[in-house]
Amino acid sequence: MRHAYYSYTREELLSNNPKLPVLVMENNEAVFRSMAEEMAEEIKSHNEKGEKTVFICPVGPVGQYPFFVEKVNTEKINLKNVWFINMDEYLEDDKKWVPETHPLSFRGFMNREVYGKIEKELLMPEEQRVFPDPENLGYIPELIEKLGGVDICFGGIGINGHVAFNEADASMSKEEFLAQKTRVLEITKETRTANAIGDFNGALEDMPHYCVTIGIWEIAHAKKIRLGCFRNWHRAVVRRTAYGEATSDFPVSLLTGHPDINLKITEFVAALEG
Repeated sequence: MRHAYYSYTREELLSNNPKLPVLVMENNEAVFRSMAEEMAEEIKSHNEKGEKTVFICPVGPVGQYPFFVEKVNTEKINLKNVWFINMDEYLEDDKKWVPETHPLSFRGFMNREVYGKIEKELLMPEEQRVFPDPENLGYIPELIEKLGGVDICFGGIGINGHVAFNEADASMSKEEFLAQKTRVLEITKETRTANAIGDFNGALEDMPHYCVTIGIWEIAHAKKIRLGCFRNWHRAVVRRTAYGEATSDFPVSLLTGHPDINLKITEFVAALEG
């Protein structure tokens, strides 16, 4: 059965009552600048009130980070009361973190490209730069509860609708899927293939098979969810997200009813040609 929403034009995508707000921006830079600006403004607003800021942060998309780092350093935004909880990390076959020197390591990326480029007097303490740990899976759900919740979860959408590495699982009910918290899991062939093409020059045989990820539960309970899509195959992903059935076979569809969510996409993704 062919799904009509995959052929929606830009106008139809925006006007046929999508299940979540879809914001079209000129290009990748505009999407990433918008994400960086929202990160910075949320932190500044909380700092002014003497409140902590808690983000769930992805490594994919990553285009927002150079703009965020520039804003922090230029505007002297104090991150001392900010927590970055990263979504996920690749694992070796023994289910331990890949080393930070691995070209796909999310820890390595964040340390090099984010934490390593922020002025030290502005940077949050190391214990506030959090990654899911395969040897301490309960830590992040407990930390989030202790901190009073997540202010914003930023992220992208995978080719099978996954957010973080919450892979599609049609065998689970919606309720069962949404109850999943931080865990170790095997990465699907679809995700390994898409990530190999997008992030690893197509080196599929060297892609990790396992990961540790925060759960869809942690994401769904964030106060705000902000998603960004910009790749060529996101054209279909965005249309299914906005118009498809809510199902554990396409996990992001289970988030579209969140009270404060939006999806930022490029004009390229909104279009069907070009």
